[in-house]
Amino acid sequence: MRKLKAAISYECLTSFKHIWIFYGITFSIVGIIFIIIGISTGDSEVRGTISLEVNSMVYVGILGVLGFKEDFKMLIQNGFTRKYIFIATLSLFAFISSILSLVDTIISRVLHEAMLYDSVFGGLYGFDQPFIMNWLILFLFYMSVCCIMYLGVLTVNRLGKRKSLIIGLGLLMVLALLLPAIFRYVLDDRARSMTVELLLKGLGIMPDGKVALVNPCVLFIALTGVFGFVSYLVIQRTELKA
Repeated sequence: MRKLKAAISYECLTSFKHIWIFYGITFSIVGIIFIIIGISTGDSEVRGTISLEVNSMVYVGILGVLGFKEDFKMLIQNGFTRKYIFIATLSLFAFISSILSLVDTIISRVLHEAMLYDSVFGGLYGFDQPFIMNWLILFLFYMSVCCIMYLGVLTVNRLGKRKSLIIGLGLLMVLALLLPAIFRYVLDDRARSMTVELLLKGLGIMPDGKVALVNPCVLFIALTGVFGFVSYLVIQRTELKA
């Protein structure tokens, strides 16, 4: 148990400082764009969507990928079991996701009042939803992104770059070409409508225009559970490759 606490502390503490670097860069870019727009148009009022959640999604995705090799190597060389490494990694994902979701939720609420900012959450569900649900859905979403990307990098390490590239291209073709073709040319109007309705319900957007925030929570918990479980199975057989 002491080793597990040490692994979790190492993962979280070494990544904590990168959060503020990320937000420093993000708001520096936003500030520069704000100044350029203000100078160009002579209007200091910002309208439109900035959607910081997209930036955070990219960040946690990168975290899920880049944090694997060196951390795994260091921990395995210091006698940590793969089970402990996996738990420590999930703890890191939860730690980072909870902070990012909290900051993004606070910022979106403040900026929405200050400069008509529209977040992804606000655009889907409105800004009249409870603060805790905004945070929870973002947290679970970021966790699912982390687990998906983590499984991806574990798979690449396990199968090698060539096989992973072939599989990746195959999945890309299925998602970008095959599924849209089936949706457009194979399914009838009723089946397409049912598919779209099912997807929207999964995101919590109901046919009557109301929102059911429990639905995206269940969806992202399921994604996190499935991809996390498969990642655990893969990491049990993982060896670092050059």
